[in-house]
Formats: sequence, structure tokens, C-alpha cells
Amino acid sequence: MDTSVIIELIGYVGSALVLLSMLMTSVVRLRVINLIGSIIFAVYALMIRSYPTAVMNIALAGINIYQLTKLFNEKKSYRLIKTSRDDGFFSYMLSECDEDIRHFFPDYDPDRVKADIVYIVCCGSDPACLFLGKVEQPDTINTLLDYALPAYRDTSVGRFLHKKLAGEGYKTLIFGMDPVHHTDFLEKTGYRKDGDRMYVLDLSGINGKDRT
Repeated sequence: MDTSVIIELIGYVGSALVLLSMLMTSVVRLRVINLIGSIIFAVYALMIRSYPTAVMNIALAGINIYQLTKLFNEKKSYRLIKTSRDDGFFSYMLSECDEDIRHFFPDYDPDRVKADIVYIVCCGSDPACLFLGKVEQPDTINTLLDYALPAYRDTSVGRFLHKKLAGEGYKTLIFGMDPVHHTDFLEKTGYRKDGDRMYVLDLSGINGKDRT
């Protein structure tokens, strides 16, 4: 393949990744993909001797590295709030996030959900996670909705919630809906696949007394 064609392909790949990053709902994924795209595009700019473009993309890469470092090192302080499905604020958040919720949980139907466990996890004064569950056995919860808002999709909010549930005596979480775009989150937070669609999380090994 001609060298000039390879150089152009590198430029297209870098541009595509930068554009793709803008579609990410997760802040972490946005930063990571944008970082990779910026580095590739900076290499392309250096190859064609477009130094202002190279400097800009190197600066963007540095900004992404700085922001990712802050995200991973920042200690988030979460609080668990027990509420009800009819709570005004909870209903508002479900409505406000409805499109994104349906993207990750296509099986979710708010009119058919019969939850007896309803939580909002907050980080400071900001809502970070909406959780709906139904107790199937004394120590088992069927997860009907476990939705993290875009700024809190680094799994820390999920781990916090699981520790709280373990501390309340629950031993198993079952996620039986079609996970679609939610698979990575489930696996990163400890769920294991059981059958074609069901995922199960064993809470018995989680230290429920750890409130961090």
C-alpha cells in the first residue's frame, strides 16, 4: 500500500475516534476514546508537518489524561436514600432519563414495574443512580432497574450500592432483563452470566460494613 494512503488512513482513524467519543454517554469512555483519537491525529499531523494541528491534539491528549487522572483518583462520597416509586423526585428522574434508560434497558416498562425496593444513590446533592428491585426471597432481589447517570458510570456507584444491599442482609442480585449495552457494567461490578440472559451477583462475599 502506498505510504501516502497509509498516512491518510491514520488521519481518518484519528478523526473518527475523536468524533465517536462525542457520542459516548459515559464520561470515562468519552475521555479514553478522545485521548486515543487525539494521539493518533497528532501523529498524523506530525507526519504531514501540520505542526499547529499536532500541538492542538497533543494539548487535547494532555487535557484528557489530566481529567482521567482526576476521575480515577477522586473519592466520591455517596449516600443511599430509600424512597418509593411514587416519590415525585424519583418519578421526575425516571421521566428525565427515560430515553437513556430505554437505550440500556429495552425491556424496562415503567407501567409494568412492581418494585418493593426503591433507592436513589446521590453523590453530594446530585443523583447518581436509580434502583428498582423486587424481593423474590428473603435474601434475593430481582433487579428491575439499575441505572447510573452518565457522570457516574465508572462502576463505583454500583459497588457502593451492592455493599449497602449486602449490609442489609441481601445475598443475591438477579438481573434477568436483556442487558444489551449494559453487559460491560454488569461484568465489571461482579455479575456472572447464568443462562442465556440472566446475570447473577453474589453479595455474600461483599463486606457490607464498608461504607466507602
